[in-house]
Amino acid sequence: MQIVLLEDVKSLGKKGELVKVSEGYARNFILPKKLGVEATSKNLNDLKLKKANEEKVAAKQLADARELAGKLEKSSVTLAIKAGDNGKAFGSVSGKEIGKAIQEQLGLDVDKKKLVLPEPLKTFGTHEVPIKLHREVTAKLAVKVVEE
Repeated sequence: MQIVLLEDVKSLGKKGELVKVSEGYARNFILPKKLGVEATSKNLNDLKLKKANEEKVAAKQLADARELAGKLEKSSVTLAIKAGDNGKAFGSVSGKEIGKAIQEQLGLDVDKKKLVLPEPLKTFGTHEVPIKLHREVTAKLAVKVVEE
């Protein structure tokens, strides 16, 4: 029996795949648990339409991420932190503060979790901060840390 999987099934296949299983396995396990549906022409057509829609949405997300990356690459953000003795930075700049500064200074909405910052910035100057916007798109933002 041919089945179109609606969910990932371990050792059988991934969501959206067309698999061949025994009739008993399909009737007793896959169909009652709604892990898949029988591969009729209607269900195959629905699967094809759903895949086309998902590809369209994914392409739009990628285009949006590339557009946002272009805007971020051309701009920079300035943050001020207190200076201690001998001109050393007193404190640090975290990803949360950088995300808030992007929102305030550039008017762009970037989630702080997308910032690839292994540790907070603790020195004055300009730092390149990578921002992972999409699986395929990573932008570099110039963050200027100045003395308050």
